[in-house]
Amino acid sequence: MAKWTAFSHDADAYSYDAATLKKKWARLHAGDAEPLPKDDKVLAAWQHYHAGEFQKATEAGLKLHAAGVSGAMTVANKSQAIYATYLESSEKTKLTLLLEVAERAEKRAREEPKEANAWYCMAYALGRYSQGISIAKALAQGLGTKVKNALEKTIELAPKHADAHIALGAFHAEVIDKVGSLLGRTQGASKDAGIAHYKTALKLSPNSAIAMIEYANGLVMLEGDKRMKEATKLYEDAAACEPLDATERLDVEMAKAELED
Repeated sequence: MAKWTAFSHDADAYSYDAATLKKKWARLHAGDAEPLPKDDKVLAAWQHYHAGEFQKATEAGLKLHAAGVSGAMTVANKSQAIYATYLESSEKTKLTLLLEVAERAEKRAREEPKEANAWYCMAYALGRYSQGISIAKALAQGLGTKVKNALEKTIELAPKHADAHIALGAFHAEVIDKVGSLLGRTQGASKDAGIAHYKTALKLSPNSAIAMIEYANGLVMLEGDKRMKEATKLYEDAAACEPLDATERLDVEMAKAELED
């Protein structure tokens, strides 16, 4: 594996020992509803993830999964997907990394169909991949349906999975933004459903900067400039969030950068 770009912010505040991570677990995983690992080595891989050591977390997770350790694939897939989305500078490499995650997660979902984050990681990676190749092209390849189905399965298995609600809101918003409400219906997209999923995500995870950012983006895609003031306020709230790990820090920095533009 080639050396990945390092997380560029000070990670000291996010370098938790095992005991501290266990105490903060519920808050840190309000988004993905991932259960606290029973295996200390899997917990150690999550320590790398939260500190922004995404390559170490991915490699540790894959190694543990190969050794048959339960719960290890989620940390590997989430770490690689977050790294690809936020830190990888090469678009070609980013898309390759996302496809790898999607393929691993899909395989995992077939093996363990009741593992909510196997479905979610597949949907997240395919969703980000779709954004990279263009939503229109992704819809033509049938990826939209695949993403929607995987997210609905995630929520069926874990109703309080805030991140799946965010992603499903984004699915509805992006499809309607690209093809319009009428054609959007053929893809199962609905403005009301999109907004409802965003609201549910924020209710489940009220401190989530990414929920605020995605809701803001969704409002503008679905309703245009008339919701711009509300969207800007959501971005301001996101920028003011206190990040508890590296991924949350990346979300907050993204919100700040957007406000500066």
